[in-house]
Parts: sequence; structure tokens; C-alpha cells
Amino acid sequence: MSFGSLSANAVLALNGGAAAGNFAQDTGEGGLSEYHLRPGGDLVWEIGTGYFGCRTRDGDFDAAQFADKAAHEHVKCVSLKLSQGAKPGIGGVLPGAKVNAEIARVRGVPEGRTVVSPPYHRVFSTPRELVRFIARMRELSGGKPAGFKLCVGSRRQFLAVCKAMLEEGTAPDFIVVDGAEGGTGAAPLEFADHMGTPLTEGLLTVHNALVGAGLRDRIKIGASGKIATGTDLVKRMVQGADYANAARAMMFAVGCIQAQRCHTNTCPTGVTTQDHHRARALDVRDKTPRVHRFQEATVAGALQIMASMGVTDPADLRPHMLHRRIDPLTERSYEELYEWLEPGQLLAEPPESWAADWAAADPDRFTV
Repeated sequence: MSFGSLSANAVLALNGGAAAGNFAQDTGEGGLSEYHLRPGGDLVWEIGTGYFGCRTRDGDFDAAQFADKAAHEHVKCVSLKLSQGAKPGIGGVLPGAKVNAEIARVRGVPEGRTVVSPPYHRVFSTPRELVRFIARMRELSGGKPAGFKLCVGSRRQFLAVCKAMLEEGTAPDFIVVDGAEGGTGAAPLEFADHMGTPLTEGLLTVHNALVGAGLRDRIKIGASGKIATGTDLVKRMVQGADYANAARAMMFAVGCIQAQRCHTNTCPTGVTTQDHHRARALDVRDKTPRVHRFQEATVAGALQIMASMGVTDPADLRPHMLHRRIDPLTERSYEELYEWLEPGQLLAEPPESWAADWAAADPDRFTV
């Protein structure tokens, strides 16, 4: 959730809550602002296709700017956004009415003009180049964890990335899987309603592909997309995630009422406006502890659910513990409903259901 889309007060409250609760705030792709840094909370600095905050005048990636900002003590991880669940295949839009002098400076764009993120990256065009660029981000940041976020498009494409990791001998430290359930104020309605792979299928694809390629123990998986409760956390960890991100729920914590006026700069609660008069509706001193308490209560809820299941460590959550009702008389566990690969299975003898995609996956080309 970027500064520019969100107001300065919203960013301050979110980062202050993260500092109080010892969790991390993702910057979104809108650049690294003073409001992310001032409260002292841990940050995941996200870089999108626009390279905001580390871009050249013509919109290319600026390695020197990136290295300088990534060195900040509050930046704990750096993340490259490939795609977003609510709008896979297209870039974001920040209306010109919201691009004031401050936003323009933070993003490195002209003031007053609508900012459109490109639909694809300039710095790579193949799976192999993607893997190399993630390794470069890690090097430029001084060795801080580096990863990427995506909404899964096709299994074959992700397997191509796995092959690139194996051949290049390097891998991201984490991968965030964004589900089609995720929201945004910057996407065409049909994209938000109909495009993208749902989080369950995306998580299962990424988890099993990494397990089958013998890479899972090197890479953490994050889950994102309509996660708001302790139940959501437990379900996603059963499905293969190591941790989860929450966006919409955190917006509620700072006062969002879903007025759906984000793009008009007239948000009535001060969450998504750059109008200083309207932004005053968000009281940072009031909302900061609300962010902290919401995260704390959500994690406590997840721990309580795990305890009731007899689980003392998230690593002990297993697919047989999560069930789905198929019809009024039948329910099945996730262990029964889905195929779960064994470590290194794709390298040894791919199962029939994966063999064609694994054979066709090309580390030098993103195939459909």
C-alpha cells in the first residue's frame, strides 16, 4: 500500500503500529518516504515496474539510488513486484490529482501528471534474468533478504523460474504469492473480478513446485490476498505458506470505510487522500495503537486455533488438518483433495500430472 495511494497519516499509523508490535510494513511500490522511516518500524521495500524511488529520468532502474536507500537500517528486506492478484498483467495508476510535489519527489515523477506503472519490467525478460536480478538486488542491498511477489499465471511459467534457480545456483530468499482475492483501488473492475489465480491454487502451485525442485528449504513463502483473521493465517500455513501479509484489514484498522473514492482524492476518513485538510481526519495517535492491537489479536487468534488443534508450532501444520465440504454428505481433507510432491520429485521422476509442464518449462523464456 503505497504512499501516494495512502496519505502520509495512514503510512505513519501503519509504520508506528508495526514498530510497536514488532512486525513489518510493506511499502508498496510507491517509493520509500520519510513517513515510512520516521516511526522506526521494520520495512519491506517493494519495487514495482515503475522503479519508484530508484528510477532514472527515463524510467529505468537506478542501481545507485536503490543501494543508497536499501542501506537504511529500517529496511529489512527488498522485494520485486512481478504482478498483483487484483490486476495481473497490467500496471497501477495514480491519478494526477494525487501527485503533489511531495509525491513527485518520492517517486521521481513529474508533478501533477497521472502516473502509470508499466505492465512489465525493463530489467529482465526471461526467468533466468529475473533470478539474476533478484541476486543483484540482494548484493546492492548489502546482503539483505531479497525476493519477489507474483500472482501465479501458469504453472509452466513458475516451473521455468524454478529451473532458472537451479541452473544459476541462486534463489530468492522469499516469494510472496498474491491471490486473485486481493484488492486495489487501481484496477479495472473486470480484472479485479475475473483475472488471476485464487490464493489457494497459487499457494499450492508455488509450494509444490519448490518442494519438487528441491528448493523449498531455501525459500520462504508468503501469502497475500484477503487475509484478515487468525483462521485465515492457519489455513494459509496449512496450504504451504510460512507467513502472511494483510492489506485491506490494516486499512480498516486505520479507518477505511470502503467509500470507494480512493482515486478521487476525496477519501472521507483521510486514508487514501493527499488533500491535507481531509487527511487530518486520520488521527495518527489514535490509529497507531489500533494497528498494533489488530495484528496482535489476529496472531493470538491463530495461536488459539492451533492450540485447539494440538499444534504447538506452525511447522507442524499438515494438509490432513484442513477439510473442505464437497457436498452435503461428503468432506475431504486437503491431503486427499490435492497432490503433494515429495522433495526433489520433479528432478527424479515427475508425476504424470506435472511431467508435461516440467518438460516444457524453459529457463530462458516465459511460455504461456
